[in-house]
Amino acid sequence: MSSPSKRRDMDVMKLMMSDYNVEPINDGINEFNVEFHGPKESLYEGGVWKIHVELPDTYPSGSICLDVINQSWSPMFDLLNVFEVFLPQLLLYPNPSDPLNGDAASLMMKDKQQYEEKVKEYCERYAKKENITITLSEESNEDISDEDVSDGERTSSDDNVAGDADP
Repeated sequence: MSSPSKRRDMDVMKLMMSDYNVEPINDGINEFNVEFHGPKESLYEGGVWKIHVELPDTYPSGSICLDVINQSWSPMFDLLNVFEVFLPQLLLYPNPSDPLNGDAASLMMKDKQQYEEKVKEYCERYAKKENITITLSEESNEDISDEDVSDGERTSSDDNVAGDADP
């Protein structure tokens, strides 16, 4: 067994033995879903999300899609750090000057109280444990337009958690 493979196995096992619910995909260790709960005492408290994780064969080398994590990522961190430190920090201290969701960032800068209300509303509406059981294939069979998402009727991604700046 090569060193990256041992490291991957160790990190995944550490994550599985933690308080997180980890669901392997295709009985492998390279791809799995993790049930992530919003940080306590935050706008996201009580929210639950299914985070899809795909590990490259070269893990722990590689990159992470979210720039803010990628900038500070180092192979010395493990998967548990992502769920215990990095993701909660993203939710607790969002940076509207480098947003993943431009509409949410705009709303946050323009009207922080409305932004916070929208986040709480979306968490209440969409981030419930019963919502995370929907699979990608089930979502793909439905026609969801941009108008549906921006009107807050339905969302299929985390990109619109805070809604549009001008609803």
